[in-house]
Order: sequence, then C-alpha cells, then structure tokens
Amino acid sequence: MHVLEMGIVVHSVVIGLGMGASQSVCTIRPLVAAMCFHQMFEGMGLGGCILQAEYGTKMKAGLVFFFSTTTPFGIALGLALTKVYKDNSPTALIVVGLLNAASAGLLHYMALVELLAADFMGPKLQGSVRLQLICLTAVLLGAGGMSVMAKWA
Repeated sequence: MHVLEMGIVVHSVVIGLGMGASQSVCTIRPLVAAMCFHQMFEGMGLGGCILQAEYGTKMKAGLVFFFSTTTPFGIALGLALTKVYKDNSPTALIVVGLLNAASAGLLHYMALVELLAADFMGPKLQGSVRLQLICLTAVLLGAGGMSVMAKWA
C-alpha cells in the first residue's frame, strides 16, 4: 500500500511541477485534461486500496490527505520555480525523467504484481477461461487507451 502511495505521490508532484512551471497556454491545456483524467482514475484506484487496507481511520484520512495535496504542492512548487526552472534545460529534463521513471516503475509494479495478480489468481477467474480472456482484453484495452492518451497529451 505504501509503495503504491509513494509512486502516485511522486508522479503527482512531477505532473504538478510541469504544470506550474509551464508558461504556454498550449502546454497547459493538454496537461489540465490529462491531469483531470489521470487524477480521477488514480484517486479511484488508490481510494479502493485504502478502503480495503486494514488501517485505522486516522491512517486512511492521512493517506487521502497526502494524495489530495501532492498535485497542488507540485503546482505551487512549479510556480515558485518558474524563474529558475527551464523545462528544456538538460538538468531539468534529467531530473523530471528520473522522477517519472521511478514513479512509473513503482506504479507498474503495484498494478501488475500487487493489484492485478491478486485478481487474476482468485478462484473466480481461475475457474473460467472465458472470464480470464475478458479480463485480459480489458487490461490490454485500458493500457492501450492510456498509451493513446499519453501520446495525445
């Protein structure tokens, strides 16, 4: 659970940083569209995991608060760094690339190993080849849809 939260938090800060540091309206519009979809689905996925976790109310509230404040924090950080942050500089590209790679790796690990594996190895899916094919098709369509959105944004 904490690995999933950490991947989403790093990713949200990087998205907010890029959005806050952007000066062009042409850059901000696709970022807002991508961020809205992205945060909505991340929030639904993380919210489901938080609800299933065996944590107390304070811990759950803390995780929700932490998730909901990271993107605005990244935007504020990006706005504060607009004078220093040059989004085409080699240092900025390397730092953003490393942060994106780390968060993407964490998110892929959590999605495939922790979340999907538990569903695919459950007795309901193991008993039906047809249901397995439907679920696999849904996963591939979802991954393809996200790839198309990433290419578009």
